Amino acid sequence: MRDIGSRIWATGLAALVLGAGLTACTGGTGGGDGRPDGGASGTGTAAAKACGDGTYSWSAVKESDRLTGVSERERLGAGGGALRNPLERVYTPRPSVRTEGPTLSPAEVLFSLGKKIGEVDSTARTLADDDSGTTYAFTDVHVKAPPLDNGAVRLDGAGDFVTYDGVREVAGDFRYSCPDGRTTTGHARTWRVVLGGIVNCGEAVEARLARQAARLSCETGSAATKGA
Repeated sequence: MRDIGSRIWATGLAALVLGAGLTACTGGTGGGDGRPDGGASGTGTAAAKACGDGTYSWSAVKESDRLTGVSERERLGAGGGALRNPLERVYTPRPSVRTEGPTLSPAEVLFSLGKKIGEVDSTARTLADDDSGTTYAFTDVHVKAPPLDNGAVRLDGAGDFVTYDGVREVAGDFRYSCPDGRTTTGHARTWRVVLGGIVNCGEAVEARLARQAARLSCETGSAATKGA
């Protein structure tokens, strides 16, 4: 199974790499493995299914980082120690496909979006045509949000620290055009990368997620909150 991205950690201290894809699913249904199930549900007024030989065109495709969890501020003394405060969820990412017109499989829409942004590496025209045996989690509108990483992290230095998690979401508008002139339009959103990091409240931060975490948990007026 090809997972949706990997966990990437950043920090206001220094680069700390520890390793490591709309509020409702609409516009059709997909199987649990991310492949279309041939369902014909949707929010569009037309009950008919879209043709199978149409083409997608995408516009306004954007990626943005969203904070999903943040911990309370935790102080470490000289010599550092382990950060143990749990993260509290502030946002739950949910894949979504919204359509108007003849219905489309959400999995096929996300397959097209994945190819558009390079997340799905396939030469197949559609997900149904892909015979590689790969399961693309990116195409599954039922995929669960990544759990918050509450594992203890050890640091060497002293200070007030905040840990956070996030995801990189991707969204865009699409038009699906059939040879007979029928079209389906819509909007799709999902996430592709899991992010995480640590903020030293006593140091300035630049990353968007780090600034948001600092604003929520660092003491007002601390270096990390200035300009956040």
